[in-house]
Amino acid sequence: MDYLELHARVAPGDLAEIATAELSELPFEGFTIEEDGFRGYLPADMASFRDAADEILRRCGIAGAEWSEVGDRNWNAEWESGFEPVDIDGRLLIRAPFHAAAEGRPEIVIMPDMSFGTGHHATTRMMVGLILDTGAAGRRVLDVGCGTGILSIAAALSGASEVDAVDIDPRSCDNCRSNAAMNGAEGRIRVLCGDVSAVTGRRYDMILANINRNILQHDMPSYAAALERGGVLFVSGFYDTDAEAVIRAAAESGLAPCGGRHLDGWAALAFTAAPDQRE
Repeated sequence: MDYLELHARVAPGDLAEIATAELSELPFEGFTIEEDGFRGYLPADMASFRDAADEILRRCGIAGAEWSEVGDRNWNAEWESGFEPVDIDGRLLIRAPFHAAAEGRPEIVIMPDMSFGTGHHATTRMMVGLILDTGAAGRRVLDVGCGTGILSIAAALSGASEVDAVDIDPRSCDNCRSNAAMNGAEGRIRVLCGDVSAVTGRRYDMILANINRNILQHDMPSYAAALERGGVLFVSGFYDTDAEAVIRAAAESGLAPCGGRHLDGWAALAFTAAPDQRE
């Protein structure tokens, strides 16, 4: 398959992370981080998304991006060259199979393939931290937009009784299954292709949704309906400046904030049923 290569020149740091996070909502199949910025790879038959990508770059204040045509990529080699282990609060290591194993602490092994979610992004690190803070022992867990399966695996390894992992991308579903097996968690993680409607009628003690603000706001009633009494909803994928909008959407669905985290301009929030709900 041929690709359009986007080369955006920007200093390493938060701006590059924010831009790639927003661009990942488009059908890019990979990103590589370099000293002078980053490169993204859009399938040539998806060229119609180029204008949307340019608009995201303009909104982020990134000028001078260049597009060029390239041939197929060795994505495993690309990931291996740019994927470093991720430490979560000194309590958990996220690494790839080609990294040395962690000694004396839990770890999650992830091969990202073409899916997003290596633990490097602030939102993923915060969500894993919230799972570790709260504990998932004995809980029924739903992971919406599971990607590579990091959050599902973290919940399973923390003792969840069962985990439903949902994603609209079949490649992510396959990658999640592979990563669950790699971590010995396949027996506790059920992967379903689709959106939150794929689990209509089921109830959960913990719901994880690391997606984006628009989807979170739209699906908040579904999360509320699926949350068991005393359960907790963790959401991320949005900036600090969008937190109030997410809190309002949650309140409209009968959910009250009960904590959260903030990191590098991103937010992760926790909700539970408001006191006058589920009585």
